Amino acid sequence: MRIAIVNDMIIAVEAMRRALLRTRGHEVAWVARDGAEAVERCANDTPDLVLMDLIMPEMDGVEATRRIMAKNPCAIVVVTANVNQNSSKVFEAMGAGALDAVNTPTLEQPGIPNGCDALLGKIQTINRLIGGDIHKRQRFASPTLTPPTRIQKHQLVVIGASAGGPAALARVLSSLPADFPAAIIVVQHVDCQFTEGLAHWLNHQTELTVRLAQEGNRVAAGTILLAGTENHLVFVSPMELGYTAQPTDSPYRPSIDVLLNSAEEFWPGDIVGILLTGMGNDGASGLKALHDAGHHTIVQDQATSAVYGMPKAAKELKAASEVLPLDKIGPRLLQLLNHPLKHHRH
Repeated sequence: MRIAIVNDMIIAVEAMRRALLRTRGHEVAWVARDGAEAVERCANDTPDLVLMDLIMPEMDGVEATRRIMAKNPCAIVVVTANVNQNSSKVFEAMGAGALDAVNTPTLEQPGIPNGCDALLGKIQTINRLIGGDIHKRQRFASPTLTPPTRIQKHQLVVIGASAGGPAALARVLSSLPADFPAAIIVVQHVDCQFTEGLAHWLNHQTELTVRLAQEGNRVAAGTILLAGTENHLVFVSPMELGYTAQPTDSPYRPSIDVLLNSAEEFWPGDIVGILLTGMGNDGASGLKALHDAGHHTIVQDQATSAVYGMPKAAKELKAASEVLPLDKIGPRLLQLLNHPLKHHRH
């Protein structure tokens, strides 16, 4: 992989450079000292992956990520001194299209940088996912592929998202009222160390209650349960959730497909499956299974997706009942569930 490094600290750049040299097949494409330079360099020489710092002069990593994904999209991992202390900016960057985040390796002593394995692990995972899944956004008419399904009692909404997902989730969930009549389960591709922070952040974006899903949780209307470990979130009975390590060979942990398939198997009522922005194809086959079983499925359109990978894969499988821009998904859910549209406060 050709990997670019964006960081204004020379010692941090050297630590990442040494980490990359430990694995065959990686090369440093270029180094930028701030976000503005990174945007310019990406326009002239788009790498396979950008290791993006958050706090920099001229332009921070959030804005740089947003501009790169808009004009010259590529895989981006946030690399910052302390991901927990900078969690709000980490989620902003992920909302703009960054795939993941990791602490910056350090050179506290000669030899192998501290934190090297964590960084290389992220790169290895992303290397498996890259395969022409990031596309420049183009506006197009969003067709309704099959007639919408009428939603009945025992209502469940399952949402899957990856790159660009936090901001997309916030947009959808913020449009739902406190008396929303369905249970909601969310899988967002994110390192498990960020899930608690993500749940806390999403709680401030919606009138509903967001909690990390725990082993044995029972789903309930008006509550959003967020997958919280690297194991796959699944139904273990018609109303009860659990976690499983199987399948162990999935590059996506937790997997949207695994959850969707278990929901289709166990859930006693109707399901609305939603696939938002993201790299790769996780969720496409699970959404297809829901669609073929008569459930209503929605995918985010290309124009509003930060990364049009997962929605595109689902659309190509004919897994979508309809394709919608992001700001139409929440209101459409309320229509499907026969609930009055939420009036936004001004």
